[in-house]
Amino acid sequence: MASTSALQAQVGPSGQRWAAFLAQIGERAKSAEGFLVQGSLTRMVGLTLEATGCTTSVGGRCLVSAADGSKVEAEVVGFSEGRVFLMPTDDLHGITPGAPVIPSRQVFSVQAGNALLGRVLDGAGQPLDNAGPLVCEDQVRLIPKPMNPLDRAPITQALDVGIRCINGLLTVGRGQRLGLFAPSGVGKSMLLGMMTRFTEADVIVVGLIGERGREVQEFVSNCLDESARRKAVVVATPADYPPLMRVHGALLATSIAEYFRDKGCQVLLLMDSLTRFAQAHREIALAIGELPATKGYPASVFARLPQLVERAGTGGANGGTITGFYTVLTEIDDSNDPVADSARAILDGHIVLSRRLAESGLYPAIDIEKSISRTIQSIITPQHAEMIRKFRELNGVYQENRDLITIGAYASGSDSRVDNAISHWPHMLEYLRQNDRVSVPFDQSLLDLGQLFSTSASVEEG
Repeated sequence: MASTSALQAQVGPSGQRWAAFLAQIGERAKSAEGFLVQGSLTRMVGLTLEATGCTTSVGGRCLVSAADGSKVEAEVVGFSEGRVFLMPTDDLHGITPGAPVIPSRQVFSVQAGNALLGRVLDGAGQPLDNAGPLVCEDQVRLIPKPMNPLDRAPITQALDVGIRCINGLLTVGRGQRLGLFAPSGVGKSMLLGMMTRFTEADVIVVGLIGERGREVQEFVSNCLDESARRKAVVVATPADYPPLMRVHGALLATSIAEYFRDKGCQVLLLMDSLTRFAQAHREIALAIGELPATKGYPASVFARLPQLVERAGTGGANGGTITGFYTVLTEIDDSNDPVADSARAILDGHIVLSRRLAESGLYPAIDIEKSISRTIQSIITPQHAEMIRKFRELNGVYQENRDLITIGAYASGSDSRVDNAISHWPHMLEYLRQNDRVSVPFDQSLLDLGQLFSTSASVEEG
């Protein structure tokens, strides 16, 4: 092969200029990111759009042109044999056959910063509260890279949630993820409101996913007092939003919580509800042809749940944490539905609300017998653990014999364990009951738990 100097001598000055020009074009072509090829809409079934002629990646953003010139944003959720499946984030009115589909190289991201505090957003990060535009200094992705599990700090500190029975009997650790399992109408919203007002946290992030639209205004007005509202961010995607927007609402709430955790804040994340998040994913998966597996839920739904939940928890060396409470709706009071069963396996504990207790007038209607905190042994003292053991034992004995006691069939003195449980029961009920506007700090919760047994013992002796 001829050397460069010999080649230049053969082509002359004019040829050298052309060779330099072609080399420059070649370098530019190597460094180019590629052309954006516009596709066209070929099919629409339900909320699923099919496009051909464009190449983009799963999770990428596309703009679909409507007949009036407006653009509908959509996300790529799958592809097959040259077709791309998209799910819109907005209304599809005005979309026509053959509509241009313009891909972009961007993924969904939103603004993040201290300006979010006190605001109410939708799943796209746009304000819903008519309090002016958002001006934030940073951007966060809806789906970041997973955190190295070895970078997480252990859970060693108790979190004061201001609710006596949770502080005393189901002690929560900073960075723990718990499920709040509840059927409808048993005080779930009341309990979430108590947590927002009473929990010791630097930032509160609330995700209202797939719930009734009226609940957004009620939660902001009734559940958040003035001090809580100043440090809270509410992300609301009600049930009438497209399924992709409901999914984005849960992802956005978690991304905001991660942003503040990475700044060293103690974050309280309340997600209402994990069940609606799973149902939105079910709608998307079934729409693109995935086969149902368990009670209509495709297998991919159960892979999405841990991907969302695992983003909460403790952070790295900066000391930031996300303590997450995820509500799980037990439909028709069936606590063994597939979403509840999967959530119970991936969370660090669960708090069960009982319809029976709610109907008896006990609020919060927490069923201590069915509830558990899996990190409790690493954050409480041996003395505290002994009091919890004694409370659970007495509660279990009373519940086993409740029917006999209620109808008067139990004869006093027949069983010393039952007699002991009966003498303690009124004080135990009083310990579980709490006014939703009165906070009980952690230390007071432990003091009340200790006095419960000493008071009952003195009454028994007398």
